[in-house]
Amino acid sequence: MKRRSMDLIYREFKLDVYRYLYYLCHDHHQSEDLTQETFCRACKKLENLEMGKIKAWLLRVAHNAYIDKVRKESRSQVYENEFFYGIPNEETPEHLALRQERSDELYALLAQLTPQQQHAVLLYDIQGFSYQESADLMKISLSHFKILLYRARQKLRSQQKDVQVNTMLAANL
Repeated sequence: MKRRSMDLIYREFKLDVYRYLYYLCHDHHQSEDLTQETFCRACKKLENLEMGKIKAWLLRVAHNAYIDKVRKESRSQVYENEFFYGIPNEETPEHLALRQERSDELYALLAQLTPQQQHAVLLYDIQGFSYQESADLMKISLSHFKILLYRARQKLRSQQKDVQVNTMLAANL
């Protein structure tokens, strides 16, 4: 593969791959590392792939890189360096706090789903894949994927209603 075409693919899909990995591991630095690993793996195998299926294939490679990292971390203990958390950001503290609160609420709701349901929601609702592409990425049938997604959405709706009711009850006390 020519270097120029790999550069174009990287520019077009790097944010999609990064976002997908961030939703999986919830860590900016790990997401960056896994994004780099994904494109390193992709350089070796990209020549034989059709241009229309690159994004789906890259996300599959990213998912495999994430699984490999999880397996590796289960065999060893990793310690975080919190030095970089104090670096100032150009966004306002209020904006950051609101975004973090929304993210925490979303992750709390998603954490109550099964791993397959989480994966289905991430692929279809967040990454924007079609039903068929999502089912292919998960290596399940289309009907099974639709059932997974339906049940995940139902569970998220009921959890969201429970949170709203509890919030209203707490406000009235």
